[in-house]
Amino acid sequence: MKVALGGTFDPVHDGHRALFERAFELGDVTVGLTSDELAPKTRDEDRHVRTFEQRRRDLDAELAKFAEEFDREFEIRKLTEPTGIATEPQFDYLIVSPETETGGRRINEIRRENGDAPLEIEVVEHVYADDGDVISSTRIVKGEIDEHGNLTPDRDGRPKRETET
Repeated sequence: MKVALGGTFDPVHDGHRALFERAFELGDVTVGLTSDELAPKTRDEDRHVRTFEQRRRDLDAELAKFAEEFDREFEIRKLTEPTGIATEPQFDYLIVSPETETGGRRINEIRRENGDAPLEIEVVEHVYADDGDVISSTRIVKGEIDEHGNLTPDRDGRPKRETET
């Protein structure tokens, strides 16, 4: 089976890892990673998003662990539009979170319009932080929690713009 999912993944956290695990359980995985131009448009609030190459490097390292564990292949592709790669006919499954399920249904509408079979949409439930709220990249960037959902009251978070290597 061929599995698609997409996102900005900045930074990767345990909620993302739950998506990746389900994807690799189902088959070989293609991850659409938002381009530098698209990434800010997918955010509900203005915050610094690291460059595509920085995010790709971290995502590649993370996915390699799952690929080895599940003996699967993976590929990372640049997303330049919100519907991304999932409208392409080769995919069987789309992995989504509860807040992106509506987008998954829209992708299936596009696939039907193109004469392609709809994807099986797998909704992976949120992963929660120690305080009972959802783990999110935004909360990590703000300094509220770490990638595993541990509270980090002494962190200041990421500046709106920063330089990284």
